[in-house]
Amino acid sequence: MAAPTYSKCPSCFLSSKSSFVGCKRTHFGFESGLLGKPVKRECLSLRYEANTGGGVLERLQQRKEQKKRWEVRCAAEGIERGMLIGRRGREEAKVTVPERFKVVALMACVMCLCNADRVVMSVAIVPLAAKHGWSNSFLGIVQSSFLWGYIFSSLVGGALVDRYGGKRVIAAGVALWSLATLLTPWAANHSTVSLLAVRAFFGLAEGVALPSMNILLSRWFPNHERATAVGLSMAGFHLGNVAGLLLTPIMLSSIGITGPFILFSSLGLLWLTTWTNGVTNDPRENHFISKSELRLIQAGKTDSPLNDGKLPPISLLLSKLPTWAIILANVTNNWGYFVLLSWMPVYFKTVFNVNLKQAAWFSAVPWGTMAISGYIAGATSDYLIKAGFSLTLVRKIMQSIGFIGPGVSLLCLNYANTPVSAAVLITVALSLSSFSQAGFLLNMQDIAPQYAGFLHGISNSAGTLAAIISTIGTGYFVQWLGSFQAFLTVTAVLYFLTTIFWNLFATGERVF
Repeated sequence: MAAPTYSKCPSCFLSSKSSFVGCKRTHFGFESGLLGKPVKRECLSLRYEANTGGGVLERLQQRKEQKKRWEVRCAAEGIERGMLIGRRGREEAKVTVPERFKVVALMACVMCLCNADRVVMSVAIVPLAAKHGWSNSFLGIVQSSFLWGYIFSSLVGGALVDRYGGKRVIAAGVALWSLATLLTPWAANHSTVSLLAVRAFFGLAEGVALPSMNILLSRWFPNHERATAVGLSMAGFHLGNVAGLLLTPIMLSSIGITGPFILFSSLGLLWLTTWTNGVTNDPRENHFISKSELRLIQAGKTDSPLNDGKLPPISLLLSKLPTWAIILANVTNNWGYFVLLSWMPVYFKTVFNVNLKQAAWFSAVPWGTMAISGYIAGATSDYLIKAGFSLTLVRKIMQSIGFIGPGVSLLCLNYANTPVSAAVLITVALSLSSFSQAGFLLNMQDIAPQYAGFLHGISNSAGTLAAIISTIGTGYFVQWLGSFQAFLTVTAVLYFLTTIFWNLFATGERVF
């Protein structure tokens, strides 16, 4: 009987420690490795001569029977479905979490810390004001000092993100704003000048967060998943308000003013250790991503590679009405957002005479519902895009809900006569405003994918200027008129006017 000969075959992998399963008539083998991971496969194919004996035929019959009892589906990416043979294979098999899910989870965590660090001061300022005798107008100056640095870093940070990617830029931002958070109580006790300087430095560091988030998620998620990814990240952002508003009064009463600042700065440094080793700027640079996930990402998005470091002419960006639609939307969104963020605890204490812990609870509930509604907005936007609606129409629908809803709610807030009814109206306003995340916030990537970070910086700088004016203006309006009603009405009118401009000039098509 002639000896069998062997030849290389690229379809399967032969392991001496595993059972054989037939993939073809005379080809036997299987792949070993982690479920869903790409595996290089090779096998040895037995080629028998025409004069083989009965023993070989008997072995072939046994293998045919074995094939009926087992089924292994071999695919280009490895064993995607089926089962691994043998004890070792069963121990190695496991389901892996897609890398883009890890990215959005870490991004949601850092956005939570980003906002929690801001909110700590909104609560701590009440006992600080009582201690130092600050007036309402000076409270507005302290609250707005964060925005003094934020307005500059938004523009610079956006350009840096376009050039270097979001990973390193946001890592540097977290390190710096955690340091500023840690120094805040010391600065408050030292002098008001030190406090204003530290808060401005804090804002300078936090200005890179949103541009970094926008760019990273646009590179890690296909277009039909991007709104949902932004919704999840911004849900973390809004939950940061809840964490800050609820934990800060507890720590102030148990530990003192330094307690919440130490807690949140420590969490920022802890997040940093995970981020530096677990995320890359682009999925193509990631060593753990599967080929199938990489193909899904690349097939479902418009590629926007790192630019050459040259900024687009600002005159060109500002010459297009879609750019101004985004800028005005950002201005209006920040105007209303920072009024509510900075003044809600003071509002409940001044208007309804509730104590600090009660004010924190009334203020926290709206932000919690905003996290949920933001995810719903993103998922709805992605669903409409998949259903065939134009990108322009989807962006206009989402933004209209995000502005008309808060405008109506703030007008009704003027007539609230109990803290519960006020909390309900503020909850509705903030919940509906989260639909803006699927409107102007995503539209930057639509019209200028290669310069989205820089465009975000321009619009966010304008929005930050509006936030400074609204935060300080609220304090002066309250001091002069003795109520919040006038400023709430002005904010509502601004929401309505911006909605009209947005629907006239916004587009989902690429402009730059």
